[in-house]
Amino acid sequence: MDNLFPIDAEQAWAADGAGEETADERVPFGRSWRFDFDRGEFVLTPARKIVPADNTEAWVMWCQKAIRTPRYRHLIYSRDYGQEYEELIGRGYSRAVQESEIERITRETLLTDPRTASVDEFVFDWTGERCRFTCRVTNVQEEALVLEGSVS
Repeated sequence: MDNLFPIDAEQAWAADGAGEETADERVPFGRSWRFDFDRGEFVLTPARKIVPADNTEAWVMWCQKAIRTPRYRHLIYSRDYGQEYEELIGRGYSRAVQESEIERITRETLLTDPRTASVDEFVFDWTGERCRFTCRVTNVQEEALVLEGSVS
């Protein structure tokens, strides 16, 4: 009788533990393009070609763009992309509640990408009704960046 649960050679190798992959080997980082968020335009070479961003730099660009993009506003993005900071400021919530929500929203936004492993170490700076924050974001390759954002 044929085996109802066949194991091919690759599965058998992995079952032995010899072929286990680390998280960074399973998650492709891909490519992107460098973007200057201060100027609001792509970074160009002297020949007027867009400068590529590979691997970790592509992930960094994704993180920066994700926390700057309001969720549900642009049809081109899935419903999982972007943040929902607009709902926080001016609602009469205490700063502690707003900071807690900024942490939650930022974590949810960035952890939708399988390249992101953790989001922590938040620091907040308030000026009137505007909150600037920084946080540490770590990818599955254990590379970290300090990401800056603001909510107003």
